[in-house]
Amino acid sequence: GVVTESAHTSTWENDVPVEDGDNKWDCRQFLSSVIRALFARFGAPIKLVFIWVLADEFTVLVEKESECSMNVSFDFRRYLYDMKLFTTIAMAILVKSQLIFDFNQTAPVNNWTVVDDVVMGGRSYGRFSIDSEGHGVFSGNVSLENNGGFSSLRYRFEKINTYENSKIVIRLKGDGKQYQFRIKNNRNTYYSYTTTIKTSGDWENITIDLKDMYPTFRGQILNMPHFNENSIEELVFLIGNKKNESFELVLDRIDIIHSVTP
Repeated sequence: GVVTESAHTSTWENDVPVEDGDNKWDCRQFLSSVIRALFARFGAPIKLVFIWVLADEFTVLVEKESECSMNVSFDFRRYLYDMKLFTTIAMAILVKSQLIFDFNQTAPVNNWTVVDDVVMGGRSYGRFSIDSEGHGVFSGNVSLENNGGFSSLRYRFEKINTYENSKIVIRLKGDGKQYQFRIKNNRNTYYSYTTTIKTSGDWENITIDLKDMYPTFRGQILNMPHFNENSIEELVFLIGNKKNESFELVLDRIDIIHSVTP
């Protein structure tokens, strides 16, 4: 979903404890209270973001703090309000990323398996290998002979937790053809959750929202909800475009990401 900043009309400035007259605003005390409040509200994640912000801004803060303590004409409140706005945006969405597979020349590929239509009497064939640059290459030929017409590459792994907003990001280079991408939360279920990938022929990052993936079995969409499980343990790349064709899909990396709101 889209994160929208609240339309609340009050500003940071309205909360600043500034007194009129000769009393001067203690900038150190104010900044300290700001940091404590943010830590209390957001916990550990805000500490990392706030430290990152202050890493670039610290020099300016030190210079301006002295000026602020002696001359309130410098709008230190506005400066910190801008910092607060930036930090709020940065904290609106935190992304946790987990590696599913990184293809390289030393990567263990024993759990990657080619499954063709020969299991049904077809004549298609696929092969999988690691090329000289360390990429995974799924290639072959799809044949419609003997009622065949598909080739697939399957990867099974230890369960990975998923959430409502989980997405899979695949770094790949296709051949301009369309592929299916399938997942299972249980490798023993008869159906998969499926989506289609139209490759461009160039290196690209494909982002797949898990909740948009729909259940299928033998090419038929099932009358069941879209993916709403709490884990996955299998993924498949499949080509089956109902025509004879050769194919090549080059894979670099697969990650799963989860958006986390504070």
